[in-house]
Amino acid sequence: MTFCLDTTIIKPENNVEIKNAIILLHGYGGDGKDISLLSLNWKRHLPNTVFICPNGHERCHINPSGYQWFDLSNEDPKYILTQSQRAEKKLGQFIDEVKKEYNIDNDKICLSGFSQGCMMSINLGLTAEKEYNCIVGFSGKIIDQEDLKLRKKVATRTLLIHGDVDQVVMPNFLLEAKDFFIRNDIEIETHLIKGCDHHIPIESSSIALNYILKKF
Repeated sequence: MTFCLDTTIIKPENNVEIKNAIILLHGYGGDGKDISLLSLNWKRHLPNTVFICPNGHERCHINPSGYQWFDLSNEDPKYILTQSQRAEKKLGQFIDEVKKEYNIDNDKICLSGFSQGCMMSINLGLTAEKEYNCIVGFSGKIIDQEDLKLRKKVATRTLLIHGDVDQVVMPNFLLEAKDFFIRNDIEIETHLIKGCDHHIPIESSSIALNYILKKF
């Protein structure tokens, strides 16, 4: 099957049966191959899992060799919200294709992402018709809390990890997201990584893997 987004796919070795999927969404200016590096360590511990790493549906204006989920050349919050909702629709179509291709439902899917990809994972994971297994987000935030509160349909349990010296997406956004999850009765776990800027260090990757292992 051809998906609606160009995708890097890492399947289980030795034709092991696929029981779960982790959808990894890259950050602004990245691509599926970038974010797929997370699977190098994870796949050894998750033998029945397929890793699905799509490219964003738009070329990145600032880095034409990479992709974006929504445009950041215009900082108007309404514009960003509209653009992110366009990406949600595309990703919704993509996830439906993944579910059909691998014969799995939401409860067998972890939505994960870095930066913009984390933001998209949160929105997708809370506005779906059925809860996903979990959301695992790195260095992100909630794009628009009022909008998300109005559109929230489910309470997908979530892990958020952030660097305490992140200068791209400030760490206070982690605290704001945690407050939103608590006020909306959504199971939330957070970790602030000391001395970490805007990237995914081994410590964050390990915390995320242990969380996913417990959920799967």
